[in-house]
Amino acid sequence: MNSHYIEEASKVITNKQQLINMVSKRVRQLSAGSRPMVEVDLKMGLSDVALSEIAAGKLTMEEHVLPGEEVQAA
Repeated sequence: MNSHYIEEASKVITNKQQLINMVSKRVRQLSAGSRPMVEVDLKMGLSDVALSEIAAGKLTMEEHVLPGEEVQAA
């Protein structure tokens, strides 16, 4: 895993646990055959691809609201 990709993705998703969860889920998707949403270098591992997608804004976190809950305005 390239530290440059980690740094760039950390600027987009500042919560480390959320970033780990997003990368983990995306790596599973890529392993299962999903196509990358960014240009891939042959030296890149699947985690680098996932981090690059996050840094490029191609992969975002979706917030779920449970029934009966209200969305808080920021």
